Amino acid sequence: MNYLTHQLLNAKETDYIKKELEKENQSWEDGKNTAGSHAAQVKNNLQLKRKSDISKKLSLLIKEKILNNALIKSFTLAKHIHGIMFTKYSKGMSYGSHIDNAYMSSGRADLSFTIFLSEKSQYEGGELLIENLTLEKKFRLERGGLIIYPSTYLHSVKEVLNGERIVCVGWIESYIKSIEEREYLFDLDAGARSLLAKHGRSDELDLIFKSYSNLLRIMGD
Repeated sequence: MNYLTHQLLNAKETDYIKKELEKENQSWEDGKNTAGSHAAQVKNNLQLKRKSDISKKLSLLIKEKILNNALIKSFTLAKHIHGIMFTKYSKGMSYGSHIDNAYMSSGRADLSFTIFLSEKSQYEGGELLIENLTLEKKFRLERGGLIIYPSTYLHSVKEVLNGERIVCVGWIESYIKSIEEREYLFDLDAGARSLLAKHGRSDELDLIFKSYSNLLRIMGD
């Protein structure tokens, strides 16, 4: 299964986002309003209205954090980060198995991401379940933790049994459409940077970086 988990936000940043969201009691709406016809049948949550001022402000903060992170940049090769929204699950809420739309009004969805904003101790259940042909895996990260995974995977949110689960979700349009090609480039970049850190610059390493850049030109759009 091709995915990346990373601690994106620190405690101060997460607390700030949570406090801002708590001020917006009037700006939450039924999550079905932005779901496709199939997903709407299995979606039961609340989401912050995207056009609200606080949603726009916090979305810019999230986008900046993602774009400025070297590891995420290497893994995603992000061309466009879009559709960011904040969602809330109270007791009894869940989101059944579904696939994200390939093309949204905001852009193409190559990768999906979830940022966990609630303390794990503040709710029970609510695991993100990601499936592929041979494996399914549950994720319930610490607050500020991020998971990025291909939008081609079926996924769901298990029922919240107690408490409240608040997350930020969004999508990434990558310069590289192919999951496999993104993985090859990520491994090549990671290996080259590790060699650079251990041994410094060399003619051989320059050739690796040259090949990486030229492969990106060939594979990218």
